[in-house]
Amino acid sequence: MAKNLKGKVAAIIVVLVIFCYGIIGIPHGLSGTALKQALADRIHLGLDLKGGTRLVLKVHVEDAVNSQTDRDVEHIQDDLSKVSVTGAQVKKLDPVGHPGVITVSGVAANKLSDARGVLDGSDYTNYDVASNAGGMTLTLKPGAVRDIEQHTLQQSIETISDRVNALGVGETTVQQYGLGENEIVVELPGVFDPDEVEKIINTTAKLAVYPVVPGQGPWDSDQTALQALGGTVPPDQMLVHGSGSPGQPQQVYLLYRQSVVEGTDFRDAQPSTDQNGRPDMTFTLTTDAGQRFYKFTSAHLESGPSPEQMAIVMGNQVKEVASIQGAISDRGEIYGSFSHDEVAALSLMLRTGALPAALDTLDTFTVGPSLGAESIHQGVKAAVAGTLAVMIFLLIYYKGAGINAVLALTLNLIILLGFFGLMPVIGLPAPVLTLPGIAGVILTIGMGVDSNVLIFERIREELRTGKTAAAAVDKGFAMTGALITIVDTHVTTIVAAGILFLFGTGPVKGFAVTLTFGLLANLFTSVFVSRVIFDAVLGRKGRSAELSI
Repeated sequence: MAKNLKGKVAAIIVVLVIFCYGIIGIPHGLSGTALKQALADRIHLGLDLKGGTRLVLKVHVEDAVNSQTDRDVEHIQDDLSKVSVTGAQVKKLDPVGHPGVITVSGVAANKLSDARGVLDGSDYTNYDVASNAGGMTLTLKPGAVRDIEQHTLQQSIETISDRVNALGVGETTVQQYGLGENEIVVELPGVFDPDEVEKIINTTAKLAVYPVVPGQGPWDSDQTALQALGGTVPPDQMLVHGSGSPGQPQQVYLLYRQSVVEGTDFRDAQPSTDQNGRPDMTFTLTTDAGQRFYKFTSAHLESGPSPEQMAIVMGNQVKEVASIQGAISDRGEIYGSFSHDEVAALSLMLRTGALPAALDTLDTFTVGPSLGAESIHQGVKAAVAGTLAVMIFLLIYYKGAGINAVLALTLNLIILLGFFGLMPVIGLPAPVLTLPGIAGVILTIGMGVDSNVLIFERIREELRTGKTAAAAVDKGFAMTGALITIVDTHVTTIVAAGILFLFGTGPVKGFAVTLTFGLLANLFTSVFVSRVIFDAVLGRKGRSAELSI
């Protein structure tokens, strides 16, 4: 028995040492300042405690649907040519209102079956194909649209995470915002400078290269452009504002909607300077995009009095309009009216993965460092006050046995705080302590007290029936006693916390994580540690001795 008890005590000491290391690590000195710094290095604070900026972004998932169908328009045209279906017009009649609808018209009657055979092939299973007079209509299936939108949202989350991490903003939160459709919440603790936040937002601009409609524009205003176009813009074209070259005024350009290459086609990008010392960027495309770019530039080389051009568009602004002077494959250079900062941000954007769709900032919320410090002060004050009140109650109500409960609660808090510092050590993401997380700590204390009360009251009942102290303790910790109730309440609460983690936003997730691990720690301390303390007391006094409870 003594040997078994020593093993249990040794296990508790090992757990205590491990989680104390999780709280402060190996501090550089034992002064108050050194210990405080060690604690700050191990326990990462969330936005509401540390202060910082919170953004809610809207992802224009329809851009990704448009990009996919634009690619398919080109593929359909190529596939029809391979089966000698010539003269067919493949286009989207309404890219804005119905981006998932493609029409094929002008197919000769004797070639309709060949065209239908192409569209019924395995490459276009995501479309519903309907025949009409002289052609067909392809409509992207709802399931395919949902898949594209969900993939776009997830890719946007991953890309933004890569970018803010590359910018050196630590302990960030980037996740889907549960309160809105296709929205992302970004939390940047420690970022208070609005210009820095704006810089991070600006790196989310979408880059694409579009063909310029030859012989049209540019114009000085939308009204002039519409007048020149007869009042309407063709469905496969669009008007985009921009300077077009350094030092030039804003103009309106007419571009084809279907891009040649866009952000997702870039494999690498590095800032550089051109022969005139202007900031530019060298890039490398993916293999598929390089072949596509070479095919386009080869077919539209500069010739005649009106050379064909392509426009570099970033953030829905034309940054540069360049004549096509030679065939470009997978490597090239982008130069134009960029500043050094814009080139650095643009190359970073492309290196860390381009966004598949444009973003809008719906909301910006900043928490000052003083407010965060006040939150910490008030939260810790509430936790300490609540813990002390509970401990005093336990000592008064349960007398000597209350010391048992106080020791178990203290170890519970050590394990819970150590958890925040240990996760990075074992290679897991560091949990972030938020104000709701502190509420989770306080709730865990309450659950710990509840567990001790259930066990202690069961022991009291057994003592009143005349059982010895050892027998009463055995009954109190037996599965037929209070233990089954404790396990039941903890499991149901953990299930509820799991639902909060799955569907909640950042602070709610922090509460769920803290509560879950606190409850697991509570099972260990209130059941195992508390039992070991009772056994140690009875082993020293004798199993027939009385308990101060």
